[in-house]
Amino acid sequence: MDFDLQWLLIAFPVAFALGWMASRFDLRQLKRENQDAPRAYFKGLNLLLNEQQDKAIDAFIEAVQHDPDTTELHFALGNLFRRRGEFERAVRVHQHLLGRSDLRAADRERAQSALAQDYMKAGLFDRAEAAWRALEGTAFDNDAHLALLSLYERSREWASAVKIAQKLQAAGGVSFTSRIAHYECQLAEAADAAGNIAQADAALQRALDIAPESARPHVLRGRRLLAQGQPGMAVQAWDVLRVQRPTAFLLVAESYAQAALDAGQAEAAHQALSAMLERLPAVELLVALELLEPAGAPQQMARLLAQLQSQPSLSTAELLLRQPEGQWSAQTWTALRSAVAHSAKPLQRYRCAGCGFEAQHHFWQCPGCLNWDSYPPQRIDAL
Repeated sequence: MDFDLQWLLIAFPVAFALGWMASRFDLRQLKRENQDAPRAYFKGLNLLLNEQQDKAIDAFIEAVQHDPDTTELHFALGNLFRRRGEFERAVRVHQHLLGRSDLRAADRERAQSALAQDYMKAGLFDRAEAAWRALEGTAFDNDAHLALLSLYERSREWASAVKIAQKLQAAGGVSFTSRIAHYECQLAEAADAAGNIAQADAALQRALDIAPESARPHVLRGRRLLAQGQPGMAVQAWDVLRVQRPTAFLLVAESYAQAALDAGQAEAAHQALSAMLERLPAVELLVALELLEPAGAPQQMARLLAQLQSQPSLSTAELLLRQPEGQWSAQTWTALRSAVAHSAKPLQRYRCAGCGFEAQHHFWQCPGCLNWDSYPPQRIDAL
């Protein structure tokens, strides 16, 4: 049978036309779908900017349905769920991303980080720890370590916190020596409470070694020595603190004076505290000096008056009121009135119940939050 070449001349144009029509149809459909996804995405973004989170979530869900392979839409949707407190839905979104085999390595790490944040916000700390651990050695390594440090502080796992802080310290940038010293002090206090004296000693020594300038290890060391019946050693430990961190020494000034009395070192302690008071006027030092002196000693009144005149406060005034009335003078009453007036002045103000804005005058409308009748008619000191 002879083949008629005329059919070829007809078939080629027909096939070409059908192919062209089919391609145009597919392109239009694809273009329409691609237009629908961005339109829904931008709609959700606009709603989000207008703080309409419920409608924004619906728009993003619609966008994800149109284009389920778009990772950015999933991230946006997951973050929205987390911000709204819908942690289970956020977890499902990020787990879905992690379950995709075509996800790029960078996006996989990002999804793992988002999942860890979901668990943290939901209070699932064991799962959060595992999720953050999975990010060690990735681009999120530093963020993971910081998050783990916060997690261990919250759960009071001080030994684990020490290890993570040491890794962050080794990575460079920010010093974590002070925080590590606090963690070791926490371990020492926990060991003391459990009766493990050797462990407590070791933890405290590590704290002193890593941060010798930190105040807490010296405070704790002196208190432990005093509790163990070694007041002389406690005085020595706190003498280091008195020289290195004078303001922190105020936390133990009274205990220092008592330890000095028990150790028979009252005179030396009195000289040290008197010299310190000249450089650092503080109520704590006044109380400590009173312990080292006979009751009603005449120098106490002079010292309190000098303190009231230089730094008027109710605490110093209360110490002065303890003194025998036979030592009072007109200067005493003047100093007391000045101290009370100085301490009362910050309390003679009105405070808005709505925003806390304080003012010397009463307002019917708060100048801070613009609420009406939010100012009580009484000043702060009367409330």
